[in-house]
Amino acid sequence: MNTYIIFFVTFLALSSSSLAAAETETEFHYQKGAQADPSKWMSAKHEWKVCGLGKRQSPINLTPEIARSIHNSTKLFQTYYKPVEATLKNRGYDMMVSWDDDAGHIIINGTDYKLVQSHWHAPSEHFLNGERMAMELHMVHKSEEGHLAVIGVLFREGAPNAFISRIMDKINSIAEIQDGEAVIGEIDPREFGWDLTKFYEYSGSLTTPPCTEDVEWTIVSKVGTVSREQINALVDARRGGYEANARPAQPLHQRMVYLNEQAVASEH
Repeated sequence: MNTYIIFFVTFLALSSSSLAAAETETEFHYQKGAQADPSKWMSAKHEWKVCGLGKRQSPINLTPEIARSIHNSTKLFQTYYKPVEATLKNRGYDMMVSWDDDAGHIIINGTDYKLVQSHWHAPSEHFLNGERMAMELHMVHKSEEGHLAVIGVLFREGAPNAFISRIMDKINSIAEIQDGEAVIGEIDPREFGWDLTKFYEYSGSLTTPPCTEDVEWTIVSKVGTVSREQINALVDARRGGYEANARPAQPLHQRMVYLNEQAVASEH
């Protein structure tokens, strides 16, 4: 099944990034007061200076007041996903799902972005109406030129998340193993579940060093739920300053933020 979603792309030209941009370096911390906590990322390495000096940093606080509303624009956002064997990896600073083969791609305004991986942050990195949620899912995509497009989904504490429930035993099996991996079988990226009938979009950066300002962000407005047990499982798998792996909200710096609300068409 292919899903076609009309999507207004407000930013066409982004600065170039390296092919390694979808991966992140590990010599940083989130723990306040640590040698390389978020306030010190810019001084930890020369290559990370943009973390403090950049004007398009992520995450940000998303509110209807700062966003320009769009309804049923004519630009295209298309998703083409398919089920492929996947692997879960404990990277120490997060849990990541990666696909062993091509799991599909999205097309934004004519540019293909291949699905690279997905991972979770707890608590959330983006704020919604000034509120930090319990968790945030990032679906990371990359173009042939190395540019990134990330779909973000926010979660409140509540009912269990269906996808996390499916792989809960795998999460627990590698929770204590740095760089541990577990095969999780065939995973269709659509199983993560999101509703793109209403979403925020803006031009931003990676939320971890090197904070490259080359990311097209799409943050789903509809908030999902995740149970306390699931949050604890993902948080307990992290150690050494990564237990709360969420960067503080960054200044907007006059950037345009768009709130897109529209109907979704699907093709089977």
